[in-house]
Amino acid sequence: YSTSNLSKCFMEWKPSRVGERFFNKGKAVSENVRVRFATYESLWQQTKEEIEALQDNLNKKMFGSLLSFIKNSHSDLQSKSKSWSYQMRCSEIPTAALVLGVNVPDHEMTFQKLSDLLQESLTPYVVCLQGKDFTAVKQVLQTVLVHLIGRRVYDDEDEEDVFSVDFSQKKIFCSMASLCGWYRAETQKPTFSSPGKKRKSSSPQYEQSPPVVIIFKDLESFLPKVLQDFLVICSNYIQQLPLILIFGIATSSVALHRMLPQSVSSLLCIELFQSLSCTEHLAAVIDKLILTTKFPFKLSGKVLRVLTSIFLYHDFSVRNFIKGFQLSLLEHFYSQPLSLLCCALNEANARVQDLTHDDCELIRQVPSFMRYVESQDPEKQVELLTKDHYLKDTVRKLLNDLHVYHENYLPVLKCLHILTTSLPKYPLGKQIRDLHSTCLEKEVWETEDYSSAFQLFGMMAKDELVSLLTRCLDVLKSSEQDNLEDSVQKLEELLTRFQNLDKEATTTQKSLQRKTNLYQLQKAETMLILAVQRCTFFHLFLIIVYFCFFCRDYLLPPETQPLHEVTYFSAASTLRRHLNAAPRNALQTALNNPYYYLQNEILKSETGTIPNTAPDICIVYKLHLECGRLINLYDWLQAFAMVVNAAEGNDPDTQVGKPVDKILHARFIRAVSELEFLGFVKPTKRKTDHVARLTWGGC
Repeated sequence: YSTSNLSKCFMEWKPSRVGERFFNKGKAVSENVRVRFATYESLWQQTKEEIEALQDNLNKKMFGSLLSFIKNSHSDLQSKSKSWSYQMRCSEIPTAALVLGVNVPDHEMTFQKLSDLLQESLTPYVVCLQGKDFTAVKQVLQTVLVHLIGRRVYDDEDEEDVFSVDFSQKKIFCSMASLCGWYRAETQKPTFSSPGKKRKSSSPQYEQSPPVVIIFKDLESFLPKVLQDFLVICSNYIQQLPLILIFGIATSSVALHRMLPQSVSSLLCIELFQSLSCTEHLAAVIDKLILTTKFPFKLSGKVLRVLTSIFLYHDFSVRNFIKGFQLSLLEHFYSQPLSLLCCALNEANARVQDLTHDDCELIRQVPSFMRYVESQDPEKQVELLTKDHYLKDTVRKLLNDLHVYHENYLPVLKCLHILTTSLPKYPLGKQIRDLHSTCLEKEVWETEDYSSAFQLFGMMAKDELVSLLTRCLDVLKSSEQDNLEDSVQKLEELLTRFQNLDKEATTTQKSLQRKTNLYQLQKAETMLILAVQRCTFFHLFLIIVYFCFFCRDYLLPPETQPLHEVTYFSAASTLRRHLNAAPRNALQTALNNPYYYLQNEILKSETGTIPNTAPDICIVYKLHLECGRLINLYDWLQAFAMVVNAAEGNDPDTQVGKPVDKILHARFIRAVSELEFLGFVKPTKRKTDHVARLTWGGC
């Protein structure tokens, strides 16, 4: 069935031709679709590389400290010292407690990168464990041995494996002693690169006795008894096996001591490592992806608020935020035909020249371009609406103006953020993303928060104000925009005059020292103070007014820019529908109206009717809506058989009194079981041949 559901696009994503076909809604792939699809892939690849580089840079310090800890612990374990402190050290297992935060979906990516780093530089023996996979310590030992040794293992309870013969691969007993024996045999080899693999010239070279690192990805999800038993077993073999543990903690280090009693925690030599907070991580991602002119694709204010609200109120996952950004990028290039111009400025100008007449007509129908045409003279309006070559020249000019708008917008936004974040209660938001969302949605200078912010701005101490203005000047100078040069010069002049007020007051005060009359001297000093205050207030007023007009010039909402639809994705409702799914509503919609999802014409039906061509579960669901608290299974089956027989062309009246076909009976049982699984009905003890209805109301 043809469908516009984006989930199908993700299912058909890998083959590029299928993706192009989906962009064109099943029709023959046009040039516009091919270019849009290629542009999407190119932009997402650039975005992905930028994100990976950013994440590597953010985790670099933490990973460096962690690798240093593992190397030092390993060298201590391999030391031949016989001192008392070393003997105490040998009885403890080196353990790194890695506090990653509550953003659990991001942990998998962190541990994968950590595992790769360990295998690249330190040891090939790295095992990652998840708590949901283990209910007994035996399973933990089996997983560790199988992962490291690469062979099948057995224990005393597995009689079938004990007495079975496997000549192709030798089995070993599931115990820590077996692991120690294998490790001694493995490390006594002259050279090796990685276990279970043929040595290659490009393989990393390790020390003769590399450590065995076991990573517990989610410590809180492990059963305390299983974890305690495993740690006690490991402590008995720490002098034979260079074992190092890494605990991934989502909450705090208190969770570790809560799970382990003192008798077990005393067996560990724990060092705490703290990762970057998820909010700081998100701020860095937004700065790289959204608050930049490197990527032409932009998010509207409502879309950005949807993504940040999901982050703040659901999972704190930066990984899911990036997936939402990718979905926005995909939906923009899928739904907007003019997104083929969402690329670098020089490339966009080249594509404008190749626009077809149909593409030009699409541009003429864009709301922002229609408003632009209405603001022009009648002669230009006629040329824009009738001449394609004149339209293309105008589009190139408008795209260049849009690029200049973005170049000027970002430094001014950062300046306003610098000024307002030093104010109490953060009237325009503590994070720059909040201020950015406000500026995208409305004219920020018309808001009450903006007025209150500049009222507080006028009561700042002079030194603090000068410091903030200096930082703003540095931001504006670093942007290197020609359009901002005049503004920077004016701001520098105001700031210089504001700073020189103290010098002028000092010079005037020195001139007053020639007066000998005490009354005249006091009067002159009073007049001087009032003059300095008036002058200070006047210059401060000039700076505030200047910044107000500065914001009005460069912080206009993107809706004021012609052809902003080319680069901005604003379908917040579509994004919310895909990311904030409502399972109950979707389930009832699918059961009541299967055409909504399957898009099959034969499934269309009038409201309140039961189409006999619908899936079995839809028929059973609609029939159960007509029943009361208890549903008689036999009557339910008979009604289902009548509907299905009508679909197969049989006369329902001739089927009355006849036994129901076995296949039809099995279909009914399966449909009722599915409804029970979904929570619509349940068995009841009041009547053996009845089920109880659990929901009320229709769709």
